[in-house]
Amino acid sequence: MSAIEIPCVLMRGGTSKGPYIDLADLPPDREARDRVLLRIMGSPDARQIDGLGGADTLTSKVALVGVSERPGIDVDYLFAQVSIERPFVDTEPPCGNMLSGVGPFAIERGMVAATDPTTRVRIFNVNANAVIEAVVQTPDGTVTYDGTTSIDGVPGQAAPVVLNFSDVVGGKTGSLLPTGNVRDVIEGTEVSCIDAGMPMVIVRADTLRLSGGEDGAFFAANSELMARIESMRRAAGARMGMGDVRDTVVPKVGIVSGPVAGGTIRSRYLTPHALHKAHAVTGGICVATAACMPGCVGHEVSEVSGSPSERVVIEHPSGTLEVRLEIAENDEGWTVAAAGVVRTARKIMSGQVFVSEEDWNGR
Repeated sequence: MSAIEIPCVLMRGGTSKGPYIDLADLPPDREARDRVLLRIMGSPDARQIDGLGGADTLTSKVALVGVSERPGIDVDYLFAQVSIERPFVDTEPPCGNMLSGVGPFAIERGMVAATDPTTRVRIFNVNANAVIEAVVQTPDGTVTYDGTTSIDGVPGQAAPVVLNFSDVVGGKTGSLLPTGNVRDVIEGTEVSCIDAGMPMVIVRADTLRLSGGEDGAFFAANSELMARIESMRRAAGARMGMGDVRDTVVPKVGIVSGPVAGGTIRSRYLTPHALHKAHAVTGGICVATAACMPGCVGHEVSEVSGSPSERVVIEHPSGTLEVRLEIAENDEGWTVAAAGVVRTARKIMSGQVFVSEEDWNGR
């Protein structure tokens, strides 16, 4: 049986990594597409030995990109989180780290014409129903990945990719505060349920009897704590109007505490069944919003200025993530007008990934 070749580019986007693929090169049917993605990544298998996956949630990701037919938008971006040990592809959550490579990929694939010295790519994130402008370094009309920008969680330096988010509120639930409250009590614990960039359940570390500085090994070794957090997450998902969330990774959980290294707030971001080694970008927007919003459990442990234009530095296990936030309160409540972050990306390889006709057709 002959193999089917699918063009792809393996890239690091932010603190994540995975193949970037043109949507036009995949089956249009979702079931067939997911089957092909599982095969590409080598799932289900704990080592993903037979595919491109790296046996880690941060490296079992795929960015699907296509020319957009939406007015004022260059490309559509659909993020796919490929389960490692289950035959499941989750396209519910967004990924702001993989988003970092969408602009460079779109330019190099000819979806967007490059300009000198930078190119602005208007991206519609299908997962989050949000618009993002990516500013990519393109001196002389050519994408460059070399630069002097560093981001925590990634060794070395690279060219900056500026991500300007708009329409970040209510992408999944329709509102910034999907329960209607700035604070709720779920299973005896005070939380804030927020949908800004990513729907999240924000909980203070001390209410879980944590310091806020715990590492991944701590969470992996505490199954009772993780079971409690998962129960709270599922209950919160129902209250947020998301239904039964046991088979999806949203809402995510953010465990927040006061900063200890000169930042604004400290966060431990769960993916949700393990600790993120750094921090999700979209989750960072949500944590930053929680830090800036009076009454939220995140606000009472943060050190914000109260300015409508806030620079929020989130301390995470690998360092910090800086979010520029435009947030204000009006007669209708709180609103987040815009958010901006700086990431980097690197093209690692370009070529074809192979699947069988059986994978493609499902026979």
